[in-house]
Amino acid sequence: MSDNRRTTIAALVLIVCTGVAWAAPDLAVRAERVWTVVGDPIDDGVVLIEGGKISAVGPASKVKIPRGVEVLEAAAVTPGLVDVHTVVGLAGIYNSDRGQVQDQDQLEKSDPIQPELRAVDAYDPVEPLVEWVRDLGVTTVHTGHGPGAVISGQTLIAKTRGVGVDDAVVVPAAALAATLGTSVSRNFESPGTHAKTAAELRRALVTGADYREALGGEKPPDRDLSKEALAAVLDGEMALMITAHTATEIATALRLQREFGFRLWLDGAAEAYRMIEPIREAGVPVFLHATMIRAGGDTRNAAFDTAARLEQAGIPFAIQTGFESYVPKARVLLYEAQVAVHYGLAPAAALRAITLAPAKLLGLDDRIGSIEPGMDADLVLFDGDPFEYTSHVCRVIVDGQTVSETCR
Repeated sequence: MSDNRRTTIAALVLIVCTGVAWAAPDLAVRAERVWTVVGDPIDDGVVLIEGGKISAVGPASKVKIPRGVEVLEAAAVTPGLVDVHTVVGLAGIYNSDRGQVQDQDQLEKSDPIQPELRAVDAYDPVEPLVEWVRDLGVTTVHTGHGPGAVISGQTLIAKTRGVGVDDAVVVPAAALAATLGTSVSRNFESPGTHAKTAAELRRALVTGADYREALGGEKPPDRDLSKEALAAVLDGEMALMITAHTATEIATALRLQREFGFRLWLDGAAEAYRMIEPIREAGVPVFLHATMIRAGGDTRNAAFDTAARLEQAGIPFAIQTGFESYVPKARVLLYEAQVAVHYGLAPAAALRAITLAPAKLLGLDDRIGSIEPGMDADLVLFDGDPFEYTSHVCRVIVDGQTVSETCR
């Protein structure tokens, strides 16, 4: 009896015995190598997709592709890439803040402390810059208000697909973005020093704590959007993502976390290699700067091998593309991971640093970041080894739908 006939009979038995209709996969992907991230790569592997989810994965000898199902072929397939921190969708490809185009919404410079600003009110899912990073394999972004203010606003998590904000956004309020460092003094007259910046951030957190306590009193205070956001951080509903590059700034961020007990995402961390033990003892994750970040100012001591050092120390981290002040205001996440490999990070660890690791840090590893049954069908198809510079991303799938099919 043929395999297809056995499949048909099994399906009929399932329907008769359980009353549940069996559905064939919508799509199959067959690759010379499937990088699941949660185990060893599968040579001559198959991934089956049904209803926007991964329904099966394994070697072709065990995972049969039903007759009539569309089959996509690739040299390699990985999970969709996850950018743990970027500003795309608020920052745009045209680099303009006037006239007919307004695509520099990542930093509002009217006040250094604005927790009430919501990225979900400014995110543009069809911004060409979102399409650009998606074509290069990024299927999920943690984006929003960028560094450069004591508190610049709230961030969100979105898939890089959909024509409306509600279609794209997965988590509308993920974190408050804060900054310790000289970029604050470049954007605002005050605060102008590290101590003043830390004091202003501490003052804001105290205000949020007072507001939270007052909410439980006999006469609750009037609604205050800024204090609400701060209270949400202190309640653990949002993380506080603090951009801190120098060892001094990192120490201050860890000190604030101990003082207030919020969930800290340590962002940037150019001198993290100098603070390995304090970071490890604090148990906080690192949203590591782009490997090829320009060295200058607070990032003057950035190193190419920090990812490898964090991996060796067992500190949870993910590689980001971050914020760029020049067109097109985004880096290529895959390239940043490739360079980290050349500076000591194992290829498997580098792939994890842009897939499953950021998914875990963002609290979404139950649906993205790996190739397993039940996960969102977010896949990247390559024409060669993902970490070989001559390879290209040739197809990107988000939630089971092809969103890009041009080799780049």
